[in-house]
Amino acid sequence: MVLPRSVSTPAGKTAAPSPAVPPVRRPRDRRGAAVRCGLMAVPVVFLAVFFGYPVAVITARGLKSEGHWHLGRLTEVVTDPDVLHVLWFTTWQAAASTALTLALGLPGAYVFARFAFPGKRLLRAVVTVPFVLPTVVVGTAFLALLGRGGLLDELWGVRLDTTVWAILLAHVFFNYAVVVRTVGGLWAQLDPRQEEAARVLGAGRLAAWRRVTLPALAPAVAAAALMVFLFSFTSFGVVQILGGPHYATLEVEIYRQTAQLLDLPTAAVLTLVQLAAVAALLMVHARTVRRRESTLRLVDPALTARRPRGPGQWALLGAVLVQIALLILLPLGVLVRRSFEGPDGYTLDYYRALGSVPDSGSAFLTPPIDAIGNSLRYAAVATLIALLIGGLAAAALTLGGKRGGRLVRGFDALLMLPLGTSAVTVGFGFLIALDEPPLDLRASWLLVPLAQALVGVPFVVRTMVPVLRAVDHRLREAAAVLGAAPLRVWREVDLPLVGRALGIAAGFAFAVSLGEFGATVFIARPDNPTLPVAVARFLGRAGDLNYGQAMALSTILMLVCAVSLFVLERIRTQHAGEF
Repeated sequence: MVLPRSVSTPAGKTAAPSPAVPPVRRPRDRRGAAVRCGLMAVPVVFLAVFFGYPVAVITARGLKSEGHWHLGRLTEVVTDPDVLHVLWFTTWQAAASTALTLALGLPGAYVFARFAFPGKRLLRAVVTVPFVLPTVVVGTAFLALLGRGGLLDELWGVRLDTTVWAILLAHVFFNYAVVVRTVGGLWAQLDPRQEEAARVLGAGRLAAWRRVTLPALAPAVAAAALMVFLFSFTSFGVVQILGGPHYATLEVEIYRQTAQLLDLPTAAVLTLVQLAAVAALLMVHARTVRRRESTLRLVDPALTARRPRGPGQWALLGAVLVQIALLILLPLGVLVRRSFEGPDGYTLDYYRALGSVPDSGSAFLTPPIDAIGNSLRYAAVATLIALLIGGLAAAALTLGGKRGGRLVRGFDALLMLPLGTSAVTVGFGFLIALDEPPLDLRASWLLVPLAQALVGVPFVVRTMVPVLRAVDHRLREAAAVLGAAPLRVWREVDLPLVGRALGIAAGFAFAVSLGEFGATVFIARPDNPTLPVAVARFLGRAGDLNYGQAMALSTILMLVCAVSLFVLERIRTQHAGEF
């Protein structure tokens, strides 16, 4: 029998504390720890085989030759002033892009979460379209908007290409949906009566929001900020096109060292630097976010959205709509216009050419239009894989509330590493590592959805974890007291309450799979290209016809995404999913 640390005497005085006795580990605690480890096992094996192993193999190829490691190359590269400048610019522009995206995206998240207005579903789908576009297409769109002969140059003689502002605006365009979806998804479920109660007690509107709503949103805001930072930190296509010779991120430099200079050792060192920086960021993020998390009162989002009231709310709605029109719709409109703009005026020739059988000198073995079906099939399979792996990981992270210590924090950071790793490294790693039994997958169609799922898993985890941790732990405890096993508690208590998070996760995984380019470009078979790969092939070939077909495919990709997300919006109405 374990005695209490102190006891009260009959006179009401406290006796000296008894010696500390190690806590007894209850069978239920042991069972919970075993279940958590079991849930972690599948994601860990998946990441080890399809992420850790390929990256380790390609890095070893760069730093090892003739059986000897050349670690001196590490010091040479990391002390190079040019590399230090690249690292500083990579970090600075990622931080600035994140701050600007949050500043513009949080008002949009509030509008989509709290306001009901005509066309809301369609607009939410349109806002997500930029996120699935290949970064080379995003860069091309902003080049047509901000560069020589672009819209701003035609109207006012203003050029912003080869400037930091073009890069920052393109990153906001690309990542705006991350903030709106991630933060808005949780914001829509927060009970507004908590903030109203604070105002009744005398707090102003801003004070009530800052003291009640903002702390509740902190995990979602932190998750959105982390994803935006990682995507900006590893930016490639946008910086390559808009940055010109003056600006380069680590990702651009890795590509230059690998594909242009054939300097694999330097590329391997830069990959390790990028991995180390991202790992440190993820560990700090995991520690700080867990300290801020708290149980929230979640309600049906249908009860929180209402028509704007008063001039202030209508003005906010109008400002967000204007913001979306200028930031999202205008660049997309430029792409659509270019897809119809021929040498002799507007034409449909570029779209007709997509269905034609390629000639012997073409970059395609099948009609380019076939890339649409390929992308949809690959994205669907990748979404299922990401939901399975990410769902198990999210359940492991939230099992038992906030307990788990360093193991859980390390596991949480591990799940995000694919977002911070060079896609060039992952693509080459797949080709080199997965070509021998029992992992001879280089000729298998599964290689593409596996690579796409790597970037989908972090979105599933980051979307589901804040809501799972917000579920009242007393519901789980009540089910456990009634005899339910941990897996049954998850199935019958957690799962029905996190339908929205599951819908958001599926939508994000599908979206990023459609637009994944960095790794897919190396592993997609020539006879089964995806839409982003097909666009890149056209952009890499000279001629108005190739450029027009690239813009036509980009327009089709936008339409496919918009229709898919709008269908998911309809499902959200019936099954409480965000998309």
